[in-house]
Amino acid sequence: MSTASINTTACLHSHSLSLNKPSSFRPSVFAKLNNSSFPSSSSSSSPSVPSLIQNRPVFAAPAPLIAPTWKEDMGSYEEAIEALEKLLREKGDLKAAATSKVEQITAELKTADGGKPAFDPVDRIKSGFIQFKKEKYDKNPELYGELAKGQSPKFMVFACSDSRVCPSHVLDFQPGEAFVVRNVANLVPPYDQSKFSGTGSAIEYAVLHLKVQYIVVIGHSACGGIKGLMTFPFDGNYSTDFIEEWVKIGLPAKAKVKSKHGDAGLGELCAQCEKEAVGVSLGNLLTYPFVRDGLVNGTLGLKGGYYDFVSGSFELWGLDFSFTPSLSVKDVATILHWKL
Repeated sequence: MSTASINTTACLHSHSLSLNKPSSFRPSVFAKLNNSSFPSSSSSSSPSVPSLIQNRPVFAAPAPLIAPTWKEDMGSYEEAIEALEKLLREKGDLKAAATSKVEQITAELKTADGGKPAFDPVDRIKSGFIQFKKEKYDKNPELYGELAKGQSPKFMVFACSDSRVCPSHVLDFQPGEAFVVRNVANLVPPYDQSKFSGTGSAIEYAVLHLKVQYIVVIGHSACGGIKGLMTFPFDGNYSTDFIEEWVKIGLPAKAKVKSKHGDAGLGELCAQCEKEAVGVSLGNLLTYPFVRDGLVNGTLGLKGGYYDFVSGSFELWGLDFSFTPSLSVKDVATILHWKL
């Protein structure tokens, strides 16, 4: 795919722009938990079963006693404690920071052989929230006070679930600035009330109720979902429960990339498809009537983006629409706005 052009219209031929609603819906499926599988505490023939629910916060559980491991380069343990006590006496405001540091050092000494301590998810979540609360929430009461009243984001963002490409981190979005949907390969499916109601409800809510001004679809380098799209045979014999059915949304992008770059290696094909799939998603957005209405009325814009975390670059492109008097889409041209 050329970064200067995306033939989005080619992606739309298989998706109707009709406003007619499907005549039927898929039935709902319900599941019920059977409580009979849980042990009864009143049974006299079995030993006492410890309660699985404690009436106290998880974070209140006492920390285990840990014997520090001696290392030659640590210096005198007693000297370190004495110096720390002196520092706390001189500067009482350091108590919280010192407590945090002591916890960190203790964690580093957890293993007897001096190796890396086991990952504790509860500690990680706890420390992460404490850091957020201290450094962000408590330092910006005006922002969080306004957010308590409601939200009015300017952007709706479709991004990949990949842990390396958080859009709020990459684009420095602040709380309340972007309404974000993340999924495998950052795909936007076509309008389908029964098959893709989750995505459709997010788009509907963002456009009609939050009144977002832009919908941005962001692809990224080394995308596992796109690699799957390029390598799955799609011969009817699925090897996954969900992934193949989901990424097949990008089949028009795969076909276009293979027709233009068929002799290239898998890495190059995937890199081209990562961008081309963004164009497919932008085209699929046009199948939503409220998105088309927003484009016609000039209250909504669409943007495509690509984040290369290997080179540290970001591309952003937009769609310019021309409409006939009957308000049908006449042309979709892609213009490269900027690249870092």
